[in-house]
Amino acid sequence: MPDYGHDLRFGINLIPSSQDPEAVVALAQLSERAGADLVTFQDHPYQPAFLDTWTLLSYVAARTDSVALSGNVHPVPLRPPALLARAAASLDILSGGRFELALGAGGFWDAIAALGGPRRTPGEAVEALDEAVRIIRETWDTGARGGIRVEGRHYQVRGAKRGPRPAHDVGIWLGAYKPRMLRLVGRAADGWLPSLPYLGTPGALAEGNAVVDEAAAEAGRAPGEVRRLLNLAEDHPAEELAEFALAYGTGTFLLMTGDPRQIERFTGEVAPAVREQVAAERGRRA
Repeated sequence: MPDYGHDLRFGINLIPSSQDPEAVVALAQLSERAGADLVTFQDHPYQPAFLDTWTLLSYVAARTDSVALSGNVHPVPLRPPALLARAAASLDILSGGRFELALGAGGFWDAIAALGGPRRTPGEAVEALDEAVRIIRETWDTGARGGIRVEGRHYQVRGAKRGPRPAHDVGIWLGAYKPRMLRLVGRAADGWLPSLPYLGTPGALAEGNAVVDEAAAEAGRAPGEVRRLLNLAEDHPAEELAEFALAYGTGTFLLMTGDPRQIERFTGEVAPAVREQVAAERGRRA
């Protein structure tokens, strides 16, 4: 059983609706008060009914104190990776080390192209994301000598200065489902962030884990270096989430909801019960 031993984290995934922006901010603040470890926001820049997620993240960072923040996920085709790296580092510095970077290869190509972004095939999208991750890590690596030089097929960075360095080691999480993306997760990312409804069945987690683990090992990494996260579209009993953690290694659960009662129940009742059950089973196995 691939229990990677990660500490358990529980977060809330919010829709960044522009119809009532203060309500969105209030839900993020409620999540923090209720004990959430993480608050994330969908990022669909082509959706005019949504607030710009980067602007919202910065605003929420200033209106909260301790909760970690992330997009879920940022589509790389619409943001140059070197600038994305600097935006992420800046937000991490300003928030006191509370930002994590979740990325996607893109998928809504008509909408992306309508905003002036590139239209890529699935293979090109994975290739571009691979290049983007390299550029982001190079940008943050202020200890390396010389400027950033990445000569990719989709991105070229020729001598750009490094920095700023984030306040903490920002995790790069990738939304991934198919084998080539999963291999990229294992080789180059800090976390795998799928959504349960898109996986179809919990068994798809085991299949995905196998691909991620194999790619990590081939890259000389321990599979446990890759955190396993999971977006949930509905309430799940604590026993079921404990099984996800123990059988599939899921370390972070994110519930998509805008219901204050669900937020309080998930963080105040479900999360402690899952932690207790997982700790007891891990102790029994030790």
